[in-house]
Amino acid sequence: MSVFAKSEPGVEKTYAAILKAVSKFGEVRAEEKKTSIHLCAKTGFAGVHPRKSAIMLNIRSDSPIKSKRIRKVEKVSANRFHNEMLVESPKEIDAEVVGWLRAAYALSSD
Repeated sequence: MSVFAKSEPGVEKTYAAILKAVSKFGEVRAEEKKTSIHLCAKTGFAGVHPRKSAIMLNIRSDSPIKSKRIRKVEKVSANRFHNEMLVESPKEIDAEVVGWLRAAYALSSD
């Protein structure tokens, strides 16, 4: 069963926009789990959690991302944070989000 089975069709389009953006950074593996997809370089740098009409995107960073777009920040180790944001359409994968994803990719490639 696909992780998008309970999602509206637009959610997969949003995921496609995320994949298109991160594929420009270099090699990216999309590891599908039961309820999410982990985007990985050497290690995971982002988590895609499909909801009914949106994606909960979790971006790893070495410091908290300070933005109104970030709903929740969780410190997971001394130098790693998970930054959670809700993405409701492909248009939201803009330069700011791509920048955060690029930084997360760089962290996971070291």
